[in-house]
Amino acid sequence: MSKLPPLLHLAPMQDVTDLTFLRVLSRYGGADVYVTEYFRVHEASRLDPWILRSIDENPTGRPIYAQLIGQDIPALVRSAKDLLEHPVAGIDLNLGCPAPVVCKKEAGGGLLRNLPKVDLILGALRDAVPIHFTVKTRIGYHDAEEFDALLALFRRHGIDRLAIHARTVHERYQTPVHPEEVRKAVESLPCPVVANGNIVDTRTALSYHQQTQAAGLMIGRGAIRNPWIFPQIRAAFLGQTPPEPRGRDLLDYVRTLYAEVAADSTRFDPAGHVQRMKKTLLFVTQGYDPDFEFQLRRARTPEEFDAICRDFLDHDEAVPALPPENSRLFCGFGELLSKP
Repeated sequence: MSKLPPLLHLAPMQDVTDLTFLRVLSRYGGADVYVTEYFRVHEASRLDPWILRSIDENPTGRPIYAQLIGQDIPALVRSAKDLLEHPVAGIDLNLGCPAPVVCKKEAGGGLLRNLPKVDLILGALRDAVPIHFTVKTRIGYHDAEEFDALLALFRRHGIDRLAIHARTVHERYQTPVHPEEVRKAVESLPCPVVANGNIVDTRTALSYHQQTQAAGLMIGRGAIRNPWIFPQIRAAFLGQTPPEPRGRDLLDYVRTLYAEVAADSTRFDPAGHVQRMKKTLLFVTQGYDPDFEFQLRRARTPEEFDAICRDFLDHDEAVPALPPENSRLFCGFGELLSKP
């Protein structure tokens, strides 16, 4: 392809993209831009010290944006101003989280049911943030037809970047993305647009970019499963040979992540740590023998966890490029590939 790649962003993922994960991911090439886990904002909230460490101790050498989630305007403004005292590249507003507990509080994706409130929040934060003010959004709550009204709000308030997870809140993660809505934003907004959703390898990245012409691509769950995805995408755009990790490379990644997360634990609990790592490994096991996930779910001790990973990953075969088409974690990527 031999052209400059779009800016590659790591998507914010709660309880995953913390300081430890950033530290590990940067060893494998890493993203160009990072966004923190979201700071929960309400009347009595204060900035989460653990998430702040991702900013103050940013190990990547790349820009990091602080993401806010909430609907209390004075609290959002206060939190944004507090964050400006830290080395952030910008402030990002979450308008996309589809978690029911978040939406019930009219936060995240739940705010998309109340566009007048979104209008007020955007105006207040735009006035309060003298540096980059960015937004991560879904294309609507119930229907993609809601997106035009959202785009009008983003234009009105002069945001500096829009990242679009191209599904509605109602669709969560279970449908194909809608690249035509991202293309609409690219063609109608003066700010850079970043495409997010179902980017799991170089082919889906190239296809999504071709269909949208977005200035950036944002990868989330695919980066947990494959930490080489960012240098692989860069190589594909530049016409170079991408890294081709083998099973033992993935085993080394799992062990590195395990050790780094353990080292950051103030009170290390072996059983609790195994439980935490099992949640992460559910992304990694996609595309492998289903027995891999089954056995991991039964692991109770660090020794059992490592032995199971070794049994399935200690080999020289290539890491599967894509998860299976029926994967609950990457539903719809086949449709992205099949679009012209």
